Amino acid sequence: MLLLRWVDPVTSSFMLARQVSAWVSGDWQLRVDYRWRDMQDISRYLPLAVVAAEDQRFPEHNGFDFKAIEKAYKNNQRGRKTRGASTISQQLAKNLFLWSGRSYLRKALEAWYTLWIELLWPKQRILEVYVNVVEYGDGVYGAEAAAQRYFGIKAKHLGKSQSARMAAVLPNPKKYSIEAPGPYMQRRARAIERQMRALGGPAYLDECCLR
Repeated sequence: MLLLRWVDPVTSSFMLARQVSAWVSGDWQLRVDYRWRDMQDISRYLPLAVVAAEDQRFPEHNGFDFKAIEKAYKNNQRGRKTRGASTISQQLAKNLFLWSGRSYLRKALEAWYTLWIELLWPKQRILEVYVNVVEYGDGVYGAEAAAQRYFGIKAKHLGKSQSARMAAVLPNPKKYSIEAPGPYMQRRARAIERQMRALGGPAYLDECCLR
């Protein structure tokens, strides 16, 4: 894991699982689309959009957002449907090393990997790897592949609205579409844009993640 602080991952457990599942189902046409780009070759708006959508306290916590966990627990106790409280670091651990689904074993391993990621990697590296390996559509992984597939541009040219649309699908990239967003996704993307402005724009991440 320490090596990945400097060496860019060539794949992830999620990418491998998707490719194998395609072969098992007889789909020989699908090829995972993954193209690594360093942070300087990715628009500053995309990391901000991801943080605004997924983990607004990313610069502050050490891998676990206990305030979000407490809020999610209280909402669940009251019977309110709420999203989980996973941080970007936790989601990276799952995407890079583990598998989808819910189990105590996976959550325990996710916590273990998260602790080591936060201990061994700077925040900038965590965010850089995350935007590069996360899935933005079926078989489409990383900022560059998604930017070219859905907008016909390089990741470094993504604008605010395009970045917000990409971040908006992250809860479920197979259910939601960047290319043809429905009403819910359009509302969510607009809300992410508002939150990007409220956080202060890319400067919010400058100290920890972008410079």
